Amino acid sequence: MRAATASQASWAHSRERGTLWLMRLTVIALRRLGRPVMLPVVRLIALYFFVFGRQARCASLDYLRRVQAAIPESGLRPTLWHAHRHFQQFADSILDKLDAWAGRVNYDTVYFEDHATLRGVAASGRGVLIVGSHLGNLEICRALAKLNNRVRLNILVHTRHADYFNRVLEMAGASDVELVQVTAFDAGLALVLKERIARGEWVVIAADRVPVHGARTVDVRFLGGTAPLPIGPYVLAGVLGCPVVLLFCMRRGGRIHIDFERFAASIEWRRDDRSAVIAGQAQRFADRLEHHLRLAPLQWFNFYPFWRDDD
Repeated sequence: MRAATASQASWAHSRERGTLWLMRLTVIALRRLGRPVMLPVVRLIALYFFVFGRQARCASLDYLRRVQAAIPESGLRPTLWHAHRHFQQFADSILDKLDAWAGRVNYDTVYFEDHATLRGVAASGRGVLIVGSHLGNLEICRALAKLNNRVRLNILVHTRHADYFNRVLEMAGASDVELVQVTAFDAGLALVLKERIARGEWVVIAADRVPVHGARTVDVRFLGGTAPLPIGPYVLAGVLGCPVVLLFCMRRGGRIHIDFERFAASIEWRRDDRSAVIAGQAQRFADRLEHHLRLAPLQWFNFYPFWRDDD
């Protein structure tokens, strides 16, 4: 198991600085101007980052090269045109995120692949750990509370500005969503999250983004290469002792498709097999992520060197 790389840390800090003001500005403009007006504006901003964001552009091209090799039927190639399409998909997803936060997601725009599973988890009243990714729109979990039994969502983020983001969420109307800053997983945070799980709240964590605060990782096979994934989601699941569910949300055919999958009733290990259990769970997640990624490869948004053999 290893720590995050310097390139990942640099990418995260630079992205965070730009995201803060951009989110606030976009929330205000979307509220006043509406989505039809804002869509070309956000796409123009994405074009700016495509042209001037060399590292993100190179990461997109590297990703497309791997997609071409692993998913040739996608028709995607590592060209500037397809990388530009990748950035434009990210721009579209920003407005989807804001719509989700503001509660503007309804049954006309959402399709549940397995609504029975979602209803069963919501009806149980138990707290669950939702493991998501940067494939599509993880923030659509906001709609899970709105379209089913209302639950409070606690989204774990690795940012030093969680309070600022929470204020932006309030501006957008997401009163039942709280971002929880995670700079280190310690006993105090574990106690807080266990209490919230006991109250039936849901904890959400992304499992395909490596934290930059010295967190440990485990290597998995993903899209034909070796990639590091954080061990945090599985350690957290072991500490919380609650059911684990996978969440994938992608836009296809003009609607957002939500796939809510049971992953584990609980994740447990003994002292002598802890590393093996965590590595096995991380590989299971990577396999499911790749399965869903094949359905919409341009909607995976990790614009930084991700694989071990990246520059």
